[in-house]
Amino acid sequence: MKRKTSGFTLVELLVVIAIIGILVGLLLPAVQAAREAARRMSCSNNFKQIGIALHNYHSAYKQLPMLMGGTDSATNTANAVPATSNNAMQLSIFVGLTAFMEQQALWDQIRNPLDADGDPTTTNDVYNSMGPVPNMGLGNHNTAMYAPWMTEIPTLRCPSDPGVGFPAQGRTNYAASTGDSIHQSNVGLLNYDATKGKFVLNSGRAQRARESLRGFFVPRKDMRFRDIMDGLSNTIAAAEIATDLGDRQIITTAKSQNVINVYDDPSYCQQFLNPDRPRFWDAAAPDLITGAENGRGYKWAMGYPFWSQVTTITPPNREICLRSGINSPGIIPPSSRHQGGAHVLMGDGAVVFITDSIEAGNSNAQTIYVNYQSTSSIAPSLPGAPSPYGLWGALGTRAANEVVDQSLNQ
Repeated sequence: MKRKTSGFTLVELLVVIAIIGILVGLLLPAVQAAREAARRMSCSNNFKQIGIALHNYHSAYKQLPMLMGGTDSATNTANAVPATSNNAMQLSIFVGLTAFMEQQALWDQIRNPLDADGDPTTTNDVYNSMGPVPNMGLGNHNTAMYAPWMTEIPTLRCPSDPGVGFPAQGRTNYAASTGDSIHQSNVGLLNYDATKGKFVLNSGRAQRARESLRGFFVPRKDMRFRDIMDGLSNTIAAAEIATDLGDRQIITTAKSQNVINVYDDPSYCQQFLNPDRPRFWDAAAPDLITGAENGRGYKWAMGYPFWSQVTTITPPNREICLRSGINSPGIIPPSSRHQGGAHVLMGDGAVVFITDSIEAGNSNAQTIYVNYQSTSSIAPSLPGAPSPYGLWGALGTRAANEVVDQSLNQ
């Protein structure tokens, strides 16, 4: 009698291996999706903490943290040298919020004079209260490091963003909203007076800022909840931004363009996108703002538009198009590493995910400002006009008397 042996044939074994491979192939995307969902939830929670910090700040000081606030001096207005340092009114809203984001130790370092090397016997390396200019480069930090500007605050980071480390100096994935216009967004109401060596009130600049800057925050101006006449739940206070990975993406690398082109056509820079890879600038795109330290979200304490502001003109994840340089006004929409959109923080503290396809009116319409270089003003650009950028633009204005009749959570 022959004994019958049991076992798998080679064909059966190959079939089993193939089935396991298919199952693993189906499972991995689900695991990755679950991980991204967790990261996105954590990103939203961080934003909620910022919203709570904003409200606690307002409760404590009866105003919002100033965008592009800080110190200036009659003897030296923008110096990274410790002994004569001041920040030239360049600070982001997040500097004032540190104590309300469970960063009291960091705030204590900022609000008090700080010894760069910790050696009390050397006195020429002590930074003044509120620190130096936040755009000081790594070379300045190598000479006398100002640690707070180099600190990466966990609350300001979105786990979905893979950007880490140098040449960034403390990244942020969140930025303050200045609304649906860009005129004066890099200077606000004040004008630098070289003869006095400090910032002073300027009636012409204040008038233009009042006409054009219609968002939740206005640079170098004290803002309060009472100023948000459209309602806190109808107005965007801040939005998510992606940080630069050094790969010429349109959402993190800025293009510089002629002033009139940017003011009169927010979509002007779209012609310079790579037609085969529209998330990146074309290889022949002129005037890209390069440089190791000039990346979006690279300096959490910096208040200028490119560094920590967003506009509600073009929808999320569109290209960044600046007027004339890294610290100039420009079209700077929200962005993220999530699929299909980005988070925004409403004035009441709610966090909403806005898709790239949000109704945004006419993205080629002239921005809101009085065109002093023209003999006539195009109607949509006149101060007081409804936002030409649809629902998206209306969400960015604080007192344009526009009705938001759509649920953002659908």
